Amino acid sequence: MKNQIRKTIRSFQTTLNAISNRIAFATLTTLFLLNGLMSAQSAQVVPSRSSIEQAKSASASDAARAYGPMRFRGLTPDGGIESSNWSGYAVTGSGFSDAKGSWHVPEVNCNATPNTYAAFWVGIDGFSDGTVEQTGTDSDCSGSSPVYFAWYEFFPAGPVMVPNFPVEAGDVIGAEVKYLGGGTFQIRIHNHRTNQLYVKNQSVSSAERTSAEWIAEAPCAKVVNGSCVEVLPLADFDVANYGLDYTSDPGTNTAIDSTTSGPISAFGSNVFEITMVNSSGGNEAVPTSLTSDGTSFRVWWESE
Repeated sequence: MKNQIRKTIRSFQTTLNAISNRIAFATLTTLFLLNGLMSAQSAQVVPSRSSIEQAKSASASDAARAYGPMRFRGLTPDGGIESSNWSGYAVTGSGFSDAKGSWHVPEVNCNATPNTYAAFWVGIDGFSDGTVEQTGTDSDCSGSSPVYFAWYEFFPAGPVMVPNFPVEAGDVIGAEVKYLGGGTFQIRIHNHRTNQLYVKNQSVSSAERTSAEWIAEAPCAKVVNGSCVEVLPLADFDVANYGLDYTSDPGTNTAIDSTTSGPISAFGSNVFEITMVNSSGGNEAVPTSLTSDGTSFRVWWESE
């Protein structure tokens, strides 16, 4: 009899938790979508379907998340960088004015990693300072259902979902972050499958423009005083492919600063390979070496 009561209580608690999570999730999604729709009034976009349909496709978006600066943990044995939220490549310098990237939208295995998140993006800043000007896509797991969408962010301002911009696993995305002068940046994101292009300009007064990045990220769940203090679990995306060799998108995975213009490899000793690790030091996402074209690499998922 006691065992039956325990089973009933556990079942009731599970049901309550599920209902609570769904309510919280729906509330955060609504706030995120409203933010995106308000921002869209000052941006350029080629729409393909209604905002209601887009809202359905982006049901895993989370208003509390941020795609923040790199959280440094240490150095790898070969001199690379260990981070708790980034994996990929960064280059450093001064006066960065352009960063271009391309990638395939990875398919996530949500049966293996339910309620998890993964973001893929190109940007300027964030490697060693407090702002990030960036645009990218998410491959998330809402429960055991995959969700894909595009976004941009001028951190520390919050992220905004790109409206009317459908994204599917396998899509080739081309993106660019450009400094226009006077503290103003422009993001451009293009889906090669749908041929949609979204453009947004915004001022970031405190940007230092000291780095450019091509990153797979475990988004931040909580930001305090401009710093990420809680990282979300990383979705099983298997592999993310970046650059010309994998996307056939020419002129991507390049950057321009005050002295250098070219592919990632052109920045020589200022190129940093970044491995994402967990709190115990175990690998979560690991980049490969650059291919011979100097732009292309993969990031392999290893753990949540």
